[in-house]
Amino acid sequence: MKDFKDKFIIGIDHGYGNIKTANHIFRTGVAMSDTEPVFGTNVLFYNGRYYLVGEGHKEFNAEKITDEEYFILTLAGIAMELNSYGLTEANVYLAAGLPLKWVSQQKKAFSDYLLRASDVRFTFNRKNYHVRITGVNIFPQGFAAIQDRLSAMKGMTVLCDIGNGTMNVLFLKDGKPDPLKAYTEKFGTQQCVIAAKTAIQDKYHVNIDESIIEDILRTGTADIAEDRLNVIKETAKDYVKKLFAVLRRYDYEPSLMRLYVVGGGGCLIRNFAEYDENRVTINSDIRATAKGYESWAFRLLEKADAK
Repeated sequence: MKDFKDKFIIGIDHGYGNIKTANHIFRTGVAMSDTEPVFGTNVLFYNGRYYLVGEGHKEFNAEKITDEEYFILTLAGIAMELNSYGLTEANVYLAAGLPLKWVSQQKKAFSDYLLRASDVRFTFNRKNYHVRITGVNIFPQGFAAIQDRLSAMKGMTVLCDIGNGTMNVLFLKDGKPDPLKAYTEKFGTQQCVIAAKTAIQDKYHVNIDESIIEDILRTGTADIAEDRLNVIKETAKDYVKKLFAVLRRYDYEPSLMRLYVVGGGGCLIRNFAEYDENRVTINSDIRATAKGYESWAFRLLEKADAK
């Protein structure tokens, strides 16, 4: 969260699997109820209804405005950030993003969606909040994570943003993005989770909780039987091979260009791929994009204020 005059800039990375802010991360699951949930860590009360936030993931949907859930998740993210600074009331300027190839087409609709209620009162974890949403900036997802280090990028660089639902690819020359070489693929880490879950079911006829698979993808191991662990590892290795095949289809050549990886999927490359560490950079900060949104929005507000 960044302070700019009478408002606070809050960057929110609306992932398909997780919501990220500069200081927090939580899953995108939302369960609505007319009564207060008995169990659950994060409970939001808004417009007469309770929402259990962060249990499980939302289903993939390229359009994030088809229901109110991403707005509820946005309110939860705002509350978490404000609570980190001991605040319950604030003017908030939102900085968010969309996948590279979808940002131009969906930017206006997503901005209107986030501004649907500019003066909002709600309760989060039994604490009352009053938020005035004064504006919104929508940026290209992934690119925001590197926008403050472009001057250091020499030669050809391929940005690869691997999220839960999508993989975004952008080519840059001397830090300048090539608008004709920007791609969005529905090839996020959830594809790997589904493949691993299916492999376990096919071979051992048991159902494995997705959270166990996610732990393995993130850390490379888990406290499960070795044969089951090996099946999931082999599935992950196959996924990253396919991921690099997608990059090569878009003319990625590791000997001629550098690869910069952001997003939660970077851990799969780190744990399960063979690559040249001198030519591949993996940003392990899963909140990097949300922080980038904040920095970008701050500069734009500063520039507009100076006119």
